[in-house]
Amino acid sequence: MKGNQLFPVFLKLNQLHTVIIGAGPVGLEKLHAVLNQSEQAGITVIAREISQQVYDLVAELPRVKLLKKSYSAADLEQADIVIAATNDNLLNEEIIRDAHALKLLVNVADKPDLCDFYLGSIVKKGDLKIAISTNGKSPTIAKRLRELFNDNLPGELDITLQQMSLLRNTLQGDFSSKVKKLNEVSAVLVEPAARKTSFPKFRWLIWLTIVLSIAVLITVFWQREPEFQAYVAEINPMFYWFLAGGFVFAMVDGAIGMSYGVTSTAFSLSMGIPPASASMGVHLSEVLSNGIAGWMHYRMGNINWKLFKLLIIPGILGAVTGAYLLSSLEHYGAYIKPLISLYTLILGGVILSKAFNVAKRRTGGKIKKITLLGLFGGFIDAVGGGGWGSIVLSSLIAGGRNARFSLGTVKLTRFFIALMSSLTFITMLKSAHWEAVAGLVIGSALAAPIAAKVSNRISVKSIMVAVGVIVILVSLRSIIIFITKVL
Repeated sequence: MKGNQLFPVFLKLNQLHTVIIGAGPVGLEKLHAVLNQSEQAGITVIAREISQQVYDLVAELPRVKLLKKSYSAADLEQADIVIAATNDNLLNEEIIRDAHALKLLVNVADKPDLCDFYLGSIVKKGDLKIAISTNGKSPTIAKRLRELFNDNLPGELDITLQQMSLLRNTLQGDFSSKVKKLNEVSAVLVEPAARKTSFPKFRWLIWLTIVLSIAVLITVFWQREPEFQAYVAEINPMFYWFLAGGFVFAMVDGAIGMSYGVTSTAFSLSMGIPPASASMGVHLSEVLSNGIAGWMHYRMGNINWKLFKLLIIPGILGAVTGAYLLSSLEHYGAYIKPLISLYTLILGGVILSKAFNVAKRRTGGKIKKITLLGLFGGFIDAVGGGGWGSIVLSSLIAGGRNARFSLGTVKLTRFFIALMSSLTFITMLKSAHWEAVAGLVIGSALAAPIAAKVSNRISVKSIMVAVGVIVILVSLRSIIIFITKVL
């Protein structure tokens, strides 16, 4: 029969019992595949020898049971799904016979002809899942297609899903009218190819017109207004460096959803800006972006208000305290600078680790000391020029908190953290490098409207690796210069 005859289904693994026979490298791979789709899946792993990696993977997963024993037909009596992951062909055939006798579906590792179902490559974007199948012909092609979708489907798709869910719950009328309204709202996702090809050209025409108009105005002012010439000539060149830097850092942040604070701070320190002024520039430029993001999450119902109340006051106290201390110790900037560089060096390593997915999974109980986390996160964020998201958000998610509600709550609280830090810096600093601060604020604001569009065309992993390496090198340079001066 020609073509792919498979029927795709999505199983509620948390309501089913999966039995995996084999706990070597192949068994570990199959176990990973199941747990990546549902950490609440009920699983029994049966093998005479169980690798240490399997023990480590399921250490904090109470619904996964390990049985170190030889396989027997009785092991399948409570099973709903069976996966044979052994290198013993005779044993695999025995498992198939026993499973079929109980009318169970079986997957046999690396034996497509013996499988009743395949474990396809999965693309995950929040609540969106796309399963890819090559009918068992080429798992490598399925893997490449998964990478293609992961790199090109925007993370904002999950936000769209949540918005559509909220809209669907508010619609009134009969089924037909609801479907019609939802079709109208979602039509933009499947607009005709003609509109997709013509609109970008029109959009670039608009941008070209704006750029040319600005160029003409500047030329006219330059030729006819001596005051304008004098004003431009007196602008500190550092403004233009930070204008470009702010633009690039905001574009990077739009592409990978992180690293604006650490890249901006590392760049500012390398340009000779004192730590307090560097942190102030970062926080001032983040007030608007986090305010918008927080408002969007509020509208979508992504705020855990209990968590918000636990974070906001300690976070502000920590941020104000950190900003106050950093501003008060401004005359010790030469000694504080290497400490901040050490902090950005560590964050650079964190970015690299995220790029290569080396962070260990943790599925333990929810983190309890929220107020202390907020206090510490706010303080470090103000002193180091960034880190509220990487410290607080990662800790909440790693501690078992819901990722969507944690993200929305952290984004909203970040607005207040950035605002209060900025006000403290402005009040405390007697002199600030305003040309650098202004360049950073304006540059990031200019990048904000187009960052998301451009980010969809760039490999996230490549950017994270590049950013991590650059931040580490810049931070090491500052530390080495300090050590050289001391010695």
